[in-house]
Amino acid sequence: MCTLALFTRQLPGLPLVVAANRDEFFGRPSTSPELLASAPRIVGGRDLIAGGTWLAVGEQGLLVGVLNRRSSEPPDATRVSRGALCVALAGERDAESAARVLRAVAPTTHNPFNLLIADRSRAFVGQNRRSGTFVQELEPGTHLLTNLDLNDTTCPRISRSSQRFAALADAYAARPDRAELVSGLHAVLADHLTAVDDRQPTDQLCIHTPLYGTRSSSILLCDDRGGVTFLHAAGPPCRRSYRRVALPWRAGVEAPAA
Repeated sequence: MCTLALFTRQLPGLPLVVAANRDEFFGRPSTSPELLASAPRIVGGRDLIAGGTWLAVGEQGLLVGVLNRRSSEPPDATRVSRGALCVALAGERDAESAARVLRAVAPTTHNPFNLLIADRSRAFVGQNRRSGTFVQELEPGTHLLTNLDLNDTTCPRISRSSQRFAALADAYAARPDRAELVSGLHAVLADHLTAVDDRQPTDQLCIHTPLYGTRSSSILLCDDRGGVTFLHAAGPPCRRSYRRVALPWRAGVEAPAA
């Protein structure tokens, strides 16, 4: 996954909202969200090469997303899958316990990553670098994560979308309409080049190149009554609509697909 927006303890009635695009090589096979583990139950897309996932939600309300972190060194194929770590952490009982596990991960176990851990009460971002694994707790608000640092405005995708995501949060606070929120998130995630645009293909949120691009998109809304609504677009969001993912536990408060 390459672009992730997080709204934590900011939106009325929705203490946790995540909107994310997954960018990957078209030749790497994967599935749409499915049951990844049964005790506890975890749902997410499955990478059919390494077996892990890029975004997982557990029945306890814990959400974990992993992104490759930019590095000057090529990835080491002998290291443990970052997607497997995503699944393992999603099985923890809450964000605090998952963050504790992540802090103990040796930096050489996995290739560099950025990783989000969040539930309705707390949110953390972990970064695996050569010098160690660093975990920071997030303040309430809107946060953006790509393959650089958290909220790093040197990233074109963050600099061009941060104000739009913040505006959606302000609009929802003034008028809590979940349909409008989902539609607005869809519009931002579907942002891509126009004929008069000066961006590079990988500067956009919805990426299109011959070999690599946005493979799918997800929006998750965790309400303050314990429900989770998982919306998934099985393709670039500029071309595909979101469909509700059936979760094998208590259903979330209905949020319309966009």
